[in-house]
Amino acid sequence: QVELVESGGGLVQAGDSLTLSCVASGRTFSRNAMGWFRQAPGKEREFVATISPSSVNIYYTESAKGRFTISRDNAKNTVYLRMNSLKPEDTAVYFCAARMGVGARSTPGEYVYWGQGTQVTVSS
Repeated sequence: QVELVESGGGLVQAGDSLTLSCVASGRTFSRNAMGWFRQAPGKEREFVATISPSSVNIYYTESAKGRFTISRDNAKNTVYLRMNSLKPEDTAVYFCAARMGVGARSTPGEYVYWGQGTQVTVSS
């Protein structure tokens, strides 16, 4: 069993930055690929970024490339999402997720464990 707890969301203005954190319980974090997803009101949950256990493989959705950076600290059981140049369309609840595997994947169904989410609101 893995418990994920996100933090770092908030209300910011367009162009600002935020760093989300996700702390995982359990002993398998260093063997889990991790992902960040988001869900805006009335929309389906969508992929944002994913990172393999060793941080060798990292992938982003197109809209996040060049603005967002996913990273992890296996010693702290924590994965981060640094978000720069935020836009109003980035407004959503952001979720951290863990896979029972090492492959970095972009499909929500590939992830077994999910956090409760943290709200990010970007005003124009």
